[in-house]
Amino acid sequence: MNPIVSLMSRSTDDYVPEETSLIKSADDSRTGLIVPELVFKYGSIKSHIRKSSKVAPWLIHSIYNRQKGYRDISDNPPDPGNICHEELIEEMEDLARSLGCLNIGYAKVPGNMIFRNKTILFDNAIVLSMEMDRNEMKHAPDIKAGKEVWRIYDRLGDASNKIARFLRERGFGAQAGAALGGDVNYPLLARKAGMGWIGTNGLLISPEAGGSQRLAAVFTSIGNLPFFEGENPYKWIEGFCSSCGRCIKKCPGKAIYPEKPAAENGGPKHIDHTKCAVPFSQTMGCSVCIAVCPFFTGNYDKIRKAFMKR
Repeated sequence: MNPIVSLMSRSTDDYVPEETSLIKSADDSRTGLIVPELVFKYGSIKSHIRKSSKVAPWLIHSIYNRQKGYRDISDNPPDPGNICHEELIEEMEDLARSLGCLNIGYAKVPGNMIFRNKTILFDNAIVLSMEMDRNEMKHAPDIKAGKEVWRIYDRLGDASNKIARFLRERGFGAQAGAALGGDVNYPLLARKAGMGWIGTNGLLISPEAGGSQRLAAVFTSIGNLPFFEGENPYKWIEGFCSSCGRCIKKCPGKAIYPEKPAAENGGPKHIDHTKCAVPFSQTMGCSVCIAVCPFFTGNYDKIRKAFMKR
């Protein structure tokens, strides 16, 4: 096994004592995907050599951030608190935004959103998004966009670790969920947190960034987070995407399903990742489905207003 892939295959279980109580995946959980593994398995070897050097610093540091998130679990207080004051939430959100986070949401993590055979320490999630620079992403599939993808993977992974440390220093348990190779299905979790809706391309669509963002999370012992409740106001995006299909037509790998088949354990499957990996590896990020999306090229409020008039 490729050493990078081997390192990325590790999970919470490998970093905690055997007797540690963990939140486990459910019987109907999906199998998680490891981006570097897909690139090496289905992409072009020539592309690996030619393009990987251009993103290597961010790729390497993203993997470092992932491993740091696991290693730092040992720094958790022995008897972590589970109730916090509103002021701490505000202070934490200020920190997140100072680190570059766009949106912060909160959700309980159901077992079926944890990838199969993965575990997490706590089921209280602080969900983080970070926008990718539009001036770079508009060039997709050029390597300019690919560099931005990996830059944000790195920056967001660093942010999740710093937020986890912030909580530990105040007596709470925390586990930083990696931006690259997380143990939880972040788009589904972010939707549950009321941060947006999942588009035809399988990415979270939000008013501020469209699909041009990366996601991560911090799992914590704090049980009184302001969890999102009620109906998701972005559900209408599903209907718009069904009538659009621009990402399906423009995908260079023909990887986006026009009709969503059922995933191995239920729920819709948006992407054929074996096809997606080919252009992704050739450009170290592809992102055509982001750049051509009306929510990236247009104005969210205008799109919504026009759609609601139909």
